[in-house]
Amino acid sequence: MFEKVVLVTRKTRLADLVVRFNTKKQAKFYVERAGQDFNGFEAEDDTYRRAVDGLRSQLDVGLPVQQVDRSLVPTFLFTGKEIVVAVGQDGLVANVAKYVGSQPLVGVNPDPARFDGVLLPFLPRDARSAVQRTLEGRANVRQVQLAEARLQDGQRLLAFNDLFIGARTHVSARYEVRYGGREESQSSSGVLVSTGAGSSGWLSSVFALAQGLTRCTGGTPGKPWTLGWEDARLAFVVREPFVSRHSGADIVGGFVTAQEELVLESRMPQGGVIFSDGMEEDFLTFGAGATARIRPAEQRARLVVH
Repeated sequence: MFEKVVLVTRKTRLADLVVRFNTKKQAKFYVERAGQDFNGFEAEDDTYRRAVDGLRSQLDVGLPVQQVDRSLVPTFLFTGKEIVVAVGQDGLVANVAKYVGSQPLVGVNPDPARFDGVLLPFLPRDARSAVQRTLEGRANVRQVQLAEARLQDGQRLLAFNDLFIGARTHVSARYEVRYGGREESQSSSGVLVSTGAGSSGWLSSVFALAQGLTRCTGGTPGKPWTLGWEDARLAFVVREPFVSRHSGADIVGGFVTAQEELVLESRMPQGGVIFSDGMEEDFLTFGAGATARIRPAEQRARLVVH
């Protein structure tokens, strides 16, 4: 069934700086000139490299191991016959999950002292047993609901945590929104659509703001929306809608299902985007005339857990 193990890695802060400044010496000069401790950069890089080196030997389960950098994942050809192991921060798992299809994904925490590891249930020493159980069909797997944005020309973008639809810069986003049998022209800071996995992240900060303002004005705050990772619904909120003669604020949030899509039609001549999981380079252009249909994706991420 499985033909190889794909080990997805990422560049550390130090590795990124070496690419930027060409040498480690120049990177050190830049960091120390900024008043930061270069030893922390070196320690993080060393810990990560040792974890990756150890994983390569740990993952010797009789299948070829192919190491792929995170930047190459969007263009990597997944055939459906790989076990994917992502070693890095939680965000690495979220971004890889959109591209691997139905293949099982094993998240490995290389540095528990630095990373929370919500999506990284395994330490490097546990990775071999997790992969072995997956090969034998005995692994526990969580089916995580993804979000999907699809344009009228067929372009599609998936999100593990959330989608953002709006303007690339700080200017207001202008669009028409259709939801629940209603439609409205809006001008706002953009629309946030969250999955269950992402509901404790960006979405929760929107509710924290709303609750704080409600308390400040003498009101009674409501409860934030929480969704399970497997929940087939998405939650959307409109960020800072502006009321004017040409824009309203009646449609400010709700739940998106397979039967109840969220539809947005751009009225931005330029700078409109849809991006996923906080990765601005992972985007669709959402300019004037573009229509995006937001709904739960048919594809689900399959995360291997304990």
